[in-house]
Amino acid sequence: MPDFVIGELDADTRTDVLVARVLGISRSRAARLVAQGKVQVNGRPAKPGTQLRCGDTVSADAPSKTPASVAAEPIQLDIIYEDDDLLVVNKPSGMVVHPAPGHHTGTLVNAVLGHAGDLEGVGDETRPGIVHRLDRDTSGLIAVAKSDDAHRALQAQIRSRSARRDYLAVLWGRPPFTTATVDAAIGRHPGDRKRMSVLPDGTRGSRPAITQITVAEDLGPFCLAHARLLTGRTHQIRVHCAYIGHPVVGDPVYGRAPRLPDGLGPSRGRRLAEAVAGLQGQALHAWRLAISHPRTGEPLQFEAGPPPDMQKLIDVLRAERT
Repeated sequence: MPDFVIGELDADTRTDVLVARVLGISRSRAARLVAQGKVQVNGRPAKPGTQLRCGDTVSADAPSKTPASVAAEPIQLDIIYEDDDLLVVNKPSGMVVHPAPGHHTGTLVNAVLGHAGDLEGVGDETRPGIVHRLDRDTSGLIAVAKSDDAHRALQAQIRSRSARRDYLAVLWGRPPFTTATVDAAIGRHPGDRKRMSVLPDGTRGSRPAITQITVAEDLGPFCLAHARLLTGRTHQIRVHCAYIGHPVVGDPVYGRAPRLPDGLGPSRGRRLAEAVAGLQGQALHAWRLAISHPRTGEPLQFEAGPPPDMQKLIDVLRAERT
């Protein structure tokens, strides 16, 4: 970007707003350039919120013009809601949310770009529009922002905990409570970088994590639980359920395949084992999402029932319980 001298029409404009307009990029991308020290005002590093004055000289290292590395793909989406600001999708189990090593295509981001290609540059360039995430083998509702303003507003709701994210989970056993709050910091497992673990707060980069768990239904050797995220750490519900001794059924990382109890009888035991084996991921589903509309502030609530494999497990458990 060549030196740009601020005239009367641009006086009192924020630095990131001006850079975004001049370079033709999103405000979030412009803000990142400022944060990286790539924008100068009168020869000094700028701040995103600085209001420019008449006569100021602004310069910036222009971002690469190479195409975004995330490709749009014609992948069908289960769209629950959509308007000019917001997209709410019921993500299937098995779909990765955004590109990562080993998963460069077939992700939710690829699908969203195929549906609404103008999302490039909204938020992080490698995960445009993504406000919160779900694990690959966790199904359910996820919100996608369709503009920079919507992205900031939705992220603020997540940070302030005003957004409500409720999950259905089938757990091994029955916890000795009806409702409990698990308040236990989560960080990288000291022996396995691919796993998370409950650790003392601040140890090995651990961060506070709070999950509210309510036992909704007794399902014999299992239970159906409602889990509400009060923070959003990687694998949080799965780690916290394992931590209290009642891991999510079908969880290959934290579940360690607990055995069915003795005394079920061969037929009943076989039917339950087959229902568990039929899961395509862990029995964890983000079934309810409550947010405020990022532009109007209107309260919104969305619900989506569990996927067929998880619902079949619940149905079999209910039938075998009687």
